[in-house]
Amino acid sequence: MAPIIHPVLLCGGSGTRLWPLSRKSYPKQFARLTGEESLFQASARRLSGPGFAAPMVMTGGDFRFIVTEQLAGVEIAPAAVLIEPAARNTAPAILAAALALAARDPDGLMLVAPSDHVIPDADRFRAAVQAAADAALEGRIVTFGIRPDRPETGYGWLELTTAPDADFDPKPQPLVRFVEKPDAATAAELLASGRHLWNAGIFLFSVPAILAAFEAHAPEMLASARAAVDQAQTDLGFTRLASAPWGALPDISIDYAVMEKAPNLSVLPYGGVWSDLGGWEAVWREMGPDAAGVVAHGAATAIDCTDTLLRSEADSLQLVGIGLTDIVAVAMPDAVLVAHKDRAQDVKLAVAALKKQSAAQAETFPRDHRPWGWFESLVVGNRFQVKRIVVHPGAALSLQSHHHRAEHWIVVEGTARVTVDGEARLVTENQSVYIPLGAIHRMENPGKVPMVLIEVQTGSYLGEDDIIRYEDVYARGQGAKG
Repeated sequence: MAPIIHPVLLCGGSGTRLWPLSRKSYPKQFARLTGEESLFQASARRLSGPGFAAPMVMTGGDFRFIVTEQLAGVEIAPAAVLIEPAARNTAPAILAAALALAARDPDGLMLVAPSDHVIPDADRFRAAVQAAADAALEGRIVTFGIRPDRPETGYGWLELTTAPDADFDPKPQPLVRFVEKPDAATAAELLASGRHLWNAGIFLFSVPAILAAFEAHAPEMLASARAAVDQAQTDLGFTRLASAPWGALPDISIDYAVMEKAPNLSVLPYGGVWSDLGGWEAVWREMGPDAAGVVAHGAATAIDCTDTLLRSEADSLQLVGIGLTDIVAVAMPDAVLVAHKDRAQDVKLAVAALKKQSAAQAETFPRDHRPWGWFESLVVGNRFQVKRIVVHPGAALSLQSHHHRAEHWIVVEGTARVTVDGEARLVTENQSVYIPLGAIHRMENPGKVPMVLIEVQTGSYLGEDDIIRYEDVYARGQGAKG
């Protein structure tokens, strides 16, 4: 009987290489980059089914409700969602997951995978995971190596003892060494050797094997990680790791902390399609350029262009390229990126420049996700703001009041239950309600479909922190947004 494998999805990253679509407040794993599902949803679905337990998710507090909402969207219930008090890289996250799983399945197998990768052939990947299970049960730490198709300088590489066979049958073999991200000449040599694969950062191992590896190679991390797990608190179904011991852990990757030192590593060659979508050039490649090398996504039109990506993320924003070659152009409602494809990896320079200017677009996504739904600003002016607000079925905003603004709500879809100074009433489509400055109010969606309303704010200060919160089903403190 095949062993049950416990997926651990790493979902705390906030990379900027796909700005302006990926930002600190809404990173790429939650975006629909290549299909109808987000990368996170596709990862959760890929690591489910026969032989797989419900996933454990490691994420940050800002993303916890996005995680549960997106999992519900693909009808997957997590075994646990562990909240990291601060970003500490992959080694502390994996160690905490192993300690948490040890309490439920001390001898269990863990499959650790980033949640922002593209692996189209889910069946082939699941078969590769099962092919590595025996080695993991024997105490091996198995990493997955990807068949390279170009001299890539943006990935680390893995050196094998022998080249995989022509069919890339998934058979584990000992790892010779990790190879750091190479320069172009070295990458060409690695590709030509046939004995080097891309390092996907995906691992399969048993709980005892990984805990023994930390004991041998990073023992200083164990006490703090155990304390963070043992002192964790349950909050609305989430498991919040304890802040103080977590803060004592180093910011270090699993490769540096353990893998490059462990003698019991094996590599499982994987010959299917894989991408970490590490930049806009990778997105262009993954989306399948036409005969001219052009990808036009959304409300985008290419005229006499070659080897170009045009992507509009707003139906009302038409993006047109004429006579472009090797260009990436990505248009969001609040920001536009135009870059030469060879410079697509330098998007971080744009983010840094915008942060110096204190521009909100550097880190903040135009659609602000909350536990009850989301909102976006449509118009912002002097002493007024217009928002579209979407509230999930059964969800409710906190009971609150404002010091500096009044609000006017117009329901355009669904039905809202609105409470103002203790008086509740239903507000249906095409009806409105006025919330005077200082009134104690709440908005709920009692229906079975999302409720959409337009909110017009007027006042001297319209910041999201102008909230006095009296009751909140999501247990947020004073000053928390929404």
